[in-house]
Amino acid sequence: MLAWNTQQRVKALEAELVRRQVDSAAAANEALSLARQADSGARELAARMAVLEARVAETAMQRSQFEDLIQSLARSRDENVLADIDTAIRVALQQTAITGSVEPLLLALRQADERLARYNQPRLERVRRAVAQDLERARGVALGDPATLAQRLDDAIRLVDDLPLLAAPGERAGRAAARAAPPRAAASAPAPGASAPDAGPWREAWAFFGTRIWDEMRSLLRVTRIDQPEAMLLAPEQAFFLRENLKLRLLNARLALLSRHFDIVQSDLREAQSALDRYFDRDAKRTAAVADALRQVAAQARSVGVPRPDATLAAIAAASAGR
Repeated sequence: MLAWNTQQRVKALEAELVRRQVDSAAAANEALSLARQADSGARELAARMAVLEARVAETAMQRSQFEDLIQSLARSRDENVLADIDTAIRVALQQTAITGSVEPLLLALRQADERLARYNQPRLERVRRAVAQDLERARGVALGDPATLAQRLDDAIRLVDDLPLLAAPGERAGRAAARAAPPRAAASAPAPGASAPDAGPWREAWAFFGTRIWDEMRSLLRVTRIDQPEAMLLAPEQAFFLRENLKLRLLNARLALLSRHFDIVQSDLREAQSALDRYFDRDAKRTAAVADALRQVAAQARSVGVPRPDATLAAIAAASAGR
């Protein structure tokens, strides 16, 4: 009986052991499945974390770039203004050197002053003061406009063919007679206090013919002061070459003026003025107009150094360097 009970207990223990072994195998399989799921989830989470970290890094880099861009824009705004002003002034200096006129430089400095006034940046106040200083210096330089002076020379050249010569007695005699002859009414009028003539028509005819004869006799003799005797020795056929030579002088002066060779301009104008004084009637209005035009051109056609805006350029360089 005892052996049978022991055998039953052993069988029950074996059954319990088998059941527990089966349960352990099932738990192990479930644990293995859960481990596999956890490993897959960990891997997926790691991938997601890597993607998230990459996105965070990219966002941080973009934010850093954006901040650098904002700082660069805020910092380069002044630099852009200074660079634009510096370029405009240097281009104006080149135009002034080519044209010989101070107007391009004046325009560039005025525009720079207006732009700095609108910008109203305390950091650029030193540059604005330098611009105002150079602007006043440029305004103090009086330079004739080459185009205007060339136009005056063109007008003088057009009048050369109509200028009266000293060797042309007809024109001078006509003007001298017109200035010296009294009015006909005054010549034929009776003297004050004299009685009115009561004679016949023969007295009027005699007075008329006497006046005509006197005018003719007076025209036969003419006294004129000639400061340059060689002007009266000028042959009529040489008058054409004299006028052409004068026009060539003025044309050469015009070309030298546009080329900014002021020494040649002054020399040609002196020669032209000497020809006017020597061979042409200075009492004529056209001669006086041409001589006055030549004097005005000679007074303005001179080499004057245009002041460089060194103060403005130095202030721009100092502001760009941050000093």
